[in-house]
Amino acid sequence: MKKTILTLLSFFLFQMSFGQTNNNEKFIELAKIYNDFMFRNEPTKNILKDLKLNVAEDLKVTNDFITQTISTKNKLLSEPFLSRPDNNALKQIFIIRQINLNLREENHIDNNLLIDSLMTKEISVYELVDNYYDMLFTAVGNKNQPFDFSNSDFNIKDFNLKDDTEKGIFFLRCMNLCGVTIWGYMNVVKPANTQKAFYTIQKYPKFNGSLYYQYTDFYFNDFEINIIRDKGLQSYKSYFLDKYYETLLYHLLCLNKENRSEKEKNDLLLGSILKERNLYKYTKHKELLEEIFKEKKRD
Repeated sequence: MKKTILTLLSFFLFQMSFGQTNNNEKFIELAKIYNDFMFRNEPTKNILKDLKLNVAEDLKVTNDFITQTISTKNKLLSEPFLSRPDNNALKQIFIIRQINLNLREENHIDNNLLIDSLMTKEISVYELVDNYYDMLFTAVGNKNQPFDFSNSDFNIKDFNLKDDTEKGIFFLRCMNLCGVTIWGYMNVVKPANTQKAFYTIQKYPKFNGSLYYQYTDFYFNDFEINIIRDKGLQSYKSYFLDKYYETLLYHLLCLNKENRSEKEKNDLLLGSILKERNLYKYTKHKELLEEIFKEKKRD
């Protein structure tokens, strides 16, 4: 009896080890493909076909997601991909991203060692959610050209997000992409091309049926994660709310420069977090915001 139990346990451990080894190989394969095709390069039909072959059941969600992130005609803005995957898939996708980053290092560590260390490491669920939507919206920006969210209305409550923090992560990652689309018009060209920037802003999405700037649910507890590689832990709200305030201020500048109506300016000023003084501690534009509302009172 003892020998039988030991034999069964040994077989069980072998199966577990063999399964993880296979997963490691798939993680590395997906990371290499992601690394090769995440930007402008387009995978061949054979590569896309091979990705669909011999996929373990517990890797299907991850495999499908990575396939979409490297494809030009992708479905990332459809509900199945906008919806939050379960924690297991989130961690798998996080690991693939880390392997991808490791591959870019000249003296990178062994990928199997990296995978094994990450599999046992406790990683904040908010970091996993942030990583997922970072990869999703980065892929949309890289692969879905030209930028146009004008027909998008993201009903965040439908995306399986667990709390206000996860909803805030979704919104801020989406708006981070939106902010990038006008940054060059506002900072690189001299003088700022507010006409083109405003044209792009008009292609921003709606959230929950309302204009993007009317989303104001940012009073969730702040947390720290690694946002920029080699920068260490950073305040999530200080980093992303600052970026978002910048986008709102660019929008306001465009309204002024393009001689838009006072109603449009007031709607933005009073309908967004531009007026939310309790959140100014998260942005380096605090003094400018306070000055804008002082001027408004004087008017």
